[in-house]
Amino acid sequence: MAFKKITEMSSLHDNLDKSSVLELLTGINEEDKKVPLAVEKAIPQLEKLVESIVLRMKRGGRIFYMGAGTSGRLGVLDASEIPPTYGMPNTLVIGLIAGGDRALRNPVEAAEDSEEKGWQELVSYNVNVNDTVIGIAASGTTPYVIGALKHAQLNGILTASISCNPDAPVAQYADIPIEVIVGPEFVTGSTRMKAGTAQKLVLNMITTTTMIKLGRVKGNRMVNMQLTNKKLVDRGTRMIMEETNLEYEAAKNLLLLHGSVKKATDAFFNVNKEENIK
Repeated sequence: MAFKKITEMSSLHDNLDKSSVLELLTGINEEDKKVPLAVEKAIPQLEKLVESIVLRMKRGGRIFYMGAGTSGRLGVLDASEIPPTYGMPNTLVIGLIAGGDRALRNPVEAAEDSEEKGWQELVSYNVNVNDTVIGIAASGTTPYVIGALKHAQLNGILTASISCNPDAPVAQYADIPIEVIVGPEFVTGSTRMKAGTAQKLVLNMITTTTMIKLGRVKGNRMVNMQLTNKKLVDRGTRMIMEETNLEYEAAKNLLLLHGSVKKATDAFFNVNKEENIK
């Protein structure tokens, strides 16, 4: 059977231009329901990938996302949310998109067509064997992504791919290929829809699980989040209140003094421990 990209698969729905708003919304929702079931099938591969990433990050490794278009934007989005959510430096999860930052808002002509550009960008970050390079490509045919993975693999760097086609070309250069087969899009070829949703879910799973295993979550709380606005300061204050039984103002002052829930509660309990010893 010849390889057929999801961009070539005809939608299971037709006459969209003649459908009512309700029919369109219902049809999109019907297709979206298929995405989590497709992601579930990839959990064994995701488990292998996350376990490998955690080992490497404990040795100082990083995650690099490589993608173009929607796939690239999703990688950049996921990477950009790690510092505020988990208090990690922005140098540990890095999203690279074909065409650079300009491509986040505007298409950059032919940016994804070079098999060398992605690897050149990785080299500029001094990519090494402790790192993990994850290529994101809905159809699995993007030269920018394939080239980066090919070179990374040749240099002994762990590679993974996230695609929505079975046996996609990108998977040939992935040590851990993750294929989430979502089927035809509601609008034929519009991979910003089901494929994009699947990729977002997978990226959430990878980094969230990794951050938890690296100790950036306590219980179910984001105890290392950055205090970037009043809402988060209030949330952090209430976490400290629950942990320490302090009143609101005392908890808030402790949080602002130490800069994170974890540091504040650690300091509180260390002081109490020393006083008990005395």
